[in-house]
Amino acid sequence: MINNTDEAYKNLLRRILEVGKEKGDRTGTGTISIFSHTLEMDMADGFPLLTTKKMFTKGITHELLWFLNGDTNIQYLVKNGVNIWTPDVYKKYVNGQLRKVALPLPIKEFKEEIINNNTFAKQFGELGPIYGKQWVNWNGYDIVSGEEIEDLNEGVNQIEQVIETLMFSPDSRRIIVNAWNVGEIKDMVLPPCHWAFELYTEELTLDERIDIDFNNRRSESESGFVGPRIWASGNDSTTHEDLDGVEIPRRRLSLKWHQRSVDTFLGLPFNIASYGLLLNMLAQQCNMIPDKLVGDLTNVHIYKNHIDQCKEQIDRQSMDLCKLDLEKADDMFSYKFENVKFIDYYSHPPIKGDISV
Repeated sequence: MINNTDEAYKNLLRRILEVGKEKGDRTGTGTISIFSHTLEMDMADGFPLLTTKKMFTKGITHELLWFLNGDTNIQYLVKNGVNIWTPDVYKKYVNGQLRKVALPLPIKEFKEEIINNNTFAKQFGELGPIYGKQWVNWNGYDIVSGEEIEDLNEGVNQIEQVIETLMFSPDSRRIIVNAWNVGEIKDMVLPPCHWAFELYTEELTLDERIDIDFNNRRSESESGFVGPRIWASGNDSTTHEDLDGVEIPRRRLSLKWHQRSVDTFLGLPFNIASYGLLLNMLAQQCNMIPDKLVGDLTNVHIYKNHIDQCKEQIDRQSMDLCKLDLEKADDMFSYKFENVKFIDYYSHPPIKGDISV
């Protein structure tokens, strides 16, 4: 089977290099940029984890769990060896210290303090009301008196709303999660790059549901366990209600995310896998089948110090996509790192590139 995810990604790299325009940017690095691009992946082809360079799966999983927990402090990430947000918060810390005419800690010592000193982490590890805050606590805030948090004004949990709508009104055109909270952008270390996502469902035909039942039964048989499935294949009397009784999904679920700024070499592969994982979690919680994953991308750029790395990646041959083994949690907010496993993930070695902040 052709790995369409890697091929679509490499085609995007080629397009940017061939027709992209030089543009300045806030980091001073410089980019080659195009205005708009759409990526579409079929989850039936395998999990969309790039194989043309080794991906940081630990970081992908921990960051998504961090978002779903509503966390905006890097302590959890750094404790788990994930430093994708550390340069942004460290830059904020250094600038703050310099304004105080104080000598900032070197970054290694800064990270050690974030891990071991809760007071330091609370003061200097905060990114502001970024993704997790907006996803699960839109417009919520802590009421602070002196140094103590007295109460919590609970905001809107958009993830809970999505689950409820998928379960009870799956044809709604309003299944959207938005991270672009205009009133709070000024308080964020970095405004959201992927600023919203939306969901879409379709009903499965009876034949499609019978095929799912058949494949489930065959998979269980190969593993030595046959669960309480009906042997639907070839049974003309099988009904949707029969399949409901053994919890065969009735719908497929697709996700489109919207991204205003796309670091194509470092960030985009991470975004693809992260939203692929989120789609699988949502589908699992709502008993649906993951279908299409679509990226609606704007200001799609390659930093000038990543051009050689992109050319190297374009020349690499893609491998077969891996599979996701996702152990179901009680709800969207109970998934743990141990619940997520990427099966048969084979890839080329990593390609390093500097992060521009």
